[in-house]
Amino acid sequence: MKQHNLIAALLCAASTLATAQDDLDEVVVTATRNEQHLTQTLLHTTVISQRDIQSSGATDVPTLLRSLAGVEIYQSGGIGKQSSLFMRGTNSSHTLVLLDGVRINSATTGTTAIDQLMLDQVERIEVVRGNVSSLYGSEAIGGVIQIFTKRGKGKPSFNSSVGAGSQNTQRASAGFGGAVVDTTFNVQVSKYRTDGVSAINPALANNVNSDKDGYDNTSASVNVGYDFNADHHASVSYFETTGDAQFDNSGFFANASDAHSGRSKLSKQSLQSVNCIADSWESRLTLAQGKDDYQSFLNGVQGSSLTTSNDLLAWQNSLLISEHSTLVAGLEKLKQRITSNSTAYMLTNRTDDSLFAAYTGNYDKQQVQLNLRSDKYSDFGTANTWLLGYGVEVMEAWRVTANISTAFKTPTFNDMHAPSSWGSNPNLKPERSRNSELGAHFVKGRHRFDAVYFDNRISDLIVSDTNWVMQNLNEASIKGVELAYDGQFGETGVRMAVTQQEPRDAQTGLTLLRRARSFSSVGVTRQIGALKIGGEWRHSGERADVDISTFARTTLAAYDVGNLTASYALSKELTLSARVDNLFNRDYMLAHGYNTLGRVIHVGLNYQP
Repeated sequence: MKQHNLIAALLCAASTLATAQDDLDEVVVTATRNEQHLTQTLLHTTVISQRDIQSSGATDVPTLLRSLAGVEIYQSGGIGKQSSLFMRGTNSSHTLVLLDGVRINSATTGTTAIDQLMLDQVERIEVVRGNVSSLYGSEAIGGVIQIFTKRGKGKPSFNSSVGAGSQNTQRASAGFGGAVVDTTFNVQVSKYRTDGVSAINPALANNVNSDKDGYDNTSASVNVGYDFNADHHASVSYFETTGDAQFDNSGFFANASDAHSGRSKLSKQSLQSVNCIADSWESRLTLAQGKDDYQSFLNGVQGSSLTTSNDLLAWQNSLLISEHSTLVAGLEKLKQRITSNSTAYMLTNRTDDSLFAAYTGNYDKQQVQLNLRSDKYSDFGTANTWLLGYGVEVMEAWRVTANISTAFKTPTFNDMHAPSSWGSNPNLKPERSRNSELGAHFVKGRHRFDAVYFDNRISDLIVSDTNWVMQNLNEASIKGVELAYDGQFGETGVRMAVTQQEPRDAQTGLTLLRRARSFSSVGVTRQIGALKIGGEWRHSGERADVDISTFARTTLAAYDVGNLTASYALSKELTLSARVDNLFNRDYMLAHGYNTLGRVIHVGLNYQP
């Protein structure tokens, strides 16, 4: 009974990431929508901590994600350019990206512009692989990536960083945050710009303006939390990032002298109340909005603009059933709205009313998880999803897990509600997935190893038919194995990730575009007094793609890239850092016809009390 009361007290301690301390590095919330130790998760979950972000020397979110098992990212011309994320071989629209629990994706493309997210604003990242629609709804066929912005803690202090590098790159960031009595707060602003390189290779495409295509980003975040007492907490947060990216246009009808650019703006604002209604009942009420706003420019003159607004009202309840089990249940109302100055959509808003429940049980050496969710969309109807997971400790430090689940992805506004001349189809059904996986996990001391086999069958994929009308026609079969290791040997840290997969069109047998059958990474860091040095090697096998000029199917060559990092603690608060990407200046392509960056050097000075 005493243990039950202790757990209940912890549950009702306004347990949000905003008030967490350093030991939260071993606690995740995304895999169950509730706090859970990483060693107890039944879904393959990776945490990128603030310590990892700082030691990487990386600038943006895609750079960090590239080294993870099961994650592939391509970028069309360098930092800030359009990116696509493929998790476990699924489509780029099959991974749900959340910012502090809020959707910031485009309802017209179905994807999230992660290329606009700079790491100066990020506290930590949680990556959950596999079907998670039973917790979060649409898009979570390949998994969920949740990004948490910086929160205040401890004595109020100021932080700052400046940096410079290749291609006239400049970076600056400053923030102030901490805790005062019952209030926590953090304000962070950052600026990044680079001249970049030409996005498209003129040797592979027609009529290309081969000048440099730069990128300029301005980001800001504000988070404030207040504890009324031990049982009641409220918080408000705001985030905004605006990126101006130049890019090339190509084709027989393109004008090589034209200057093309786009402005991407992602924003999020939320208000949350966390209340302990009873000893074993925590209630969270969230009102939030996430937006994706894009504007195109030609020779400095604004052209089209397109905005998605994701308005969310959510009520989540965490109930401690016993000292072994917890039930999370709630409801959400999501309203998606789009506005455009150039496209007359037949429908410009829709709603999703959803109910969800997740049971988690920890019984000595065994764990159980059961998720159920029902989503009712105003434009196509109902989608029901579920997950059943089980884990058991088979010997000291070793655990075996298994789960089976379903997921779905809604048709986009482009698919369903664009002008009929686009081939839209208002009768489309959601894309659906059934995933099963088996894992073995080892955790002991400062060593963690995960091996997971997954088998994902996706049906009703939306593609154009012979009349260029969108239909639920295709199917995909994706099987694979992920291996991930994270260990510490004294002052030496080692990380490895290996993915072997078969992402295929189930009807033709062809490999899905821009997805490798094998890719891997290995990273080593060494602490030598005040100096920390590191190296990383990334490999990707061949990938199928479409020729940028002829549109014929082609093959992208395998590639290997090496990176170096170093940091030196000038004092307890002041650190000098350096990062070299593509150390050996390899020439490779992530998307046919698009350039990647050659050797890039960046140095920085960071002040963090």
